[in-house]
Amino acid sequence: MERDAVATALGALSPESDDEALGVAGRAHPPPSSRLRSSRGNPHRPGGTTAHGGSGSGAHGSSGAAALSRALDAQVIAAGVGPALAAASTASALTAAALQGNPYDLVVSAGIGGGFQPEAGVGSLVVANEIVAADLGAETDDGFMSVTELGFGTVRHHPPADLVRLVGDAVGARTGAVLTVSTVTGTAGRARALRERHPTALAEAMEGFGVAEAAAAHGVPVLEIRAISNPVGPRDRAAWRIPEALAALTEGFGKLLPVLESWNRHDQ
Repeated sequence: MERDAVATALGALSPESDDEALGVAGRAHPPPSSRLRSSRGNPHRPGGTTAHGGSGSGAHGSSGAAALSRALDAQVIAAGVGPALAAASTASALTAAALQGNPYDLVVSAGIGGGFQPEAGVGSLVVANEIVAADLGAETDDGFMSVTELGFGTVRHHPPADLVRLVGDAVGARTGAVLTVSTVTGTAGRARALRERHPTALAEAMEGFGVAEAAAAHGVPVLEIRAISNPVGPRDRAAWRIPEALAALTEGFGKLLPVLESWNRHDQ
């Protein structure tokens, strides 16, 4: 049985964190045999949100939930906002699963993010072929230097190329670099600087690299998928389209699940 973890910051957007995080996994029609569970306060599941054998809204019924086949056991984790909390939450879940003798096969970082225009339009989906810590390093007189250039570690993780291709094709997403930042871009100057340093970047978000670091420490592959809610650039809340992005992410997950069910990391 494939066992996957889906880490999302979306639970932080609403007091109804269980419903919202689980809703990310799609709203197809489940078969009657789908097993749904939403538990609060589980110390081994940061955010208290889990889904076994399916994903859906526990409090409001499962009629709109996406079903996972019995070949796939998925856990949805409301991991929180930012790379540090996302890393800690993911690491906690991975460690608990390993200690229980039921480790994960894949970790998916899922959520919304800003898109670099015109490549990643608002409402579109992006799948990361590279997860990059864009602001982890040092400012110098000659410009920004990453921790890799400083000799202190890595700023890049690469999801499995075959899985990226399969998921991108299945959900109709563009594939490219997704940047992880601790501070969301809010000026044209910052957007230009990021594009200059990362010309293949399609999106920025705040959790992917943290999730990827935790997954790498456990030897588990990682995938990142983002729905674009706003352009990267000057901060303009009137231009945000969060409900539309969440709807796109939900629809995308409905198409993603069959890919995850059939993909086997050990065949690669």
